[in-house]
Amino acid sequence: MIGVSDASLRFGAMRVFAGLSIDVPRGRTTAILGPNGRGKTTLLRSILGFQPLDEGRRHAPAIVGYVPQHGASQAKLSGLDVVTMGRAARLGLFGQPGPDDTKAAHAALVQVGACSLSDLRYDRMSGGQRQMILIARALATGSDALVLDEPTSALDLGNQARTLALVSTLNRARDRAILFTTHDPNHALAVADDVVLMMPGGAVVQGPVAQMITPDLMAELYGVPMHWVRPDGPQGRIAMLPEFTGKDALCA
Repeated sequence: MIGVSDASLRFGAMRVFAGLSIDVPRGRTTAILGPNGRGKTTLLRSILGFQPLDEGRRHAPAIVGYVPQHGASQAKLSGLDVVTMGRAARLGLFGQPGPDDTKAAHAALVQVGACSLSDLRYDRMSGGQRQMILIARALATGSDALVLDEPTSALDLGNQARTLALVSTLNRARDRAILFTTHDPNHALAVADDVVLMMPGGAVVQGPVAQMITPDLMAELYGVPMHWVRPDGPQGRIAMLPEFTGKDALCA
């Protein structure tokens, strides 16, 4: 399980959240949605222990698999080297990776389908390739908690689809708690069980994805009218889009 209990945090006069409790148990995936600047990353940092809380407490495993928004691209390391860095917390300050750590890194690369990136230099990878490496690094930790900060924010549509498919596969395994932030309600629809909405006025509401991803709540969250669409016809999968995308052409 990972989350916070009765947590409050302020930056000066700005309240980021107050009395907030979030529990993501093993086997569940939770998405955090909110407009720019609302504090999604700050909430993740609080859950990870990077940002001290003013009140309340965090609960998390000693080791958490974390995928930041942007991975530094200047590192002159191979993909395997970067993934192996996920074992660092298990090695101690002066420990060196051994055969078991290399084996865990290889297994993580296999899990994300990125074995071809093993020998490629990280600073020469595309954004999508780096994202697969960072997810593999998080998995190599062996933690049963995975935290991803806007994992598709810098990716093209194809790499967004691949990243979401990977998170969906990890979710179906039901063997870890997964928490991620996103701007897109369709990402929550695709992979999440539960949703946390950080509303513009300071409130935080949460519940099952079917109750949280609605046109009314999304319009309140983002300040634009939203509607359901079925791009593939009456029997197709539904999606949530702003009305400026063409309601008449794609309406459910």
